[in-house]
Amino acid sequence: MALMERVATLLRANVNDLIDRAEDPEKMLKQLVLDMENQLLQVKTQVAIAIADHHLLEKKANEQQDAAAGWRRKAELAVGKGEDELARLALERVLSHEQMAEGFTHQVSEQTSESEALRTTYAKLQGKLKETQAQCEMLIAEHRRARMVAKANAAQGKTEQVSASEGRSSTLARFKAQLENVESTNHAGKAMLAAESLEDKFAVLERDEKVERLLDELKQKQARLLPS
Repeated sequence: MALMERVATLLRANVNDLIDRAEDPEKMLKQLVLDMENQLLQVKTQVAIAIADHHLLEKKANEQQDAAAGWRRKAELAVGKGEDELARLALERVLSHEQMAEGFTHQVSEQTSESEALRTTYAKLQGKLKETQAQCEMLIAEHRRARMVAKANAAQGKTEQVSASEGRSSTLARFKAQLENVESTNHAGKAMLAAESLEDKFAVLERDEKVERLLDELKQKQARLLPS
């Protein structure tokens, strides 16, 4: 699915690496956030469609099970009246509807897994979007602040005369501050990625548990509907 491939690409995106390659970091960050918002909306739409399909499949499975039960009652009636041929025809209908019900039930199980996968993807992308928005705001603020400092230093250089040693000290101080900002940003980025990885692990566990529980419920429901 092209949508899932695009989402996976966004989830793997490393903001710091993108900034290093971008000619206009601020513009690139805004575009990244916009892309995530658009994909999040599309995934949300797919989740809604998957849920609707799930309910429709369940409805069809129940209709087929009800039809099978109705023809079983007719078969019993025919047997009671000594109409064995009618009973056979009714039982053939029973088997046909039970087979279709089983097929719909299987589709329900598959649709359940797909719905849960979409919900998990939506939650992960939503979390990634929030983290990226926060990181983008921080990096944009730093970028703007750096430009303001550069302009202020340029203006100050025109109005004040400083010694060569003082100039070198100021340059070293600014360079040190820039390094500290980069280290702080990288540390924050690594921390967020580590947190996301931990959340991913728990999300997978929760998804597997939900899928297993739903599958057991469907099996129990089907078992109750089968003739004893």
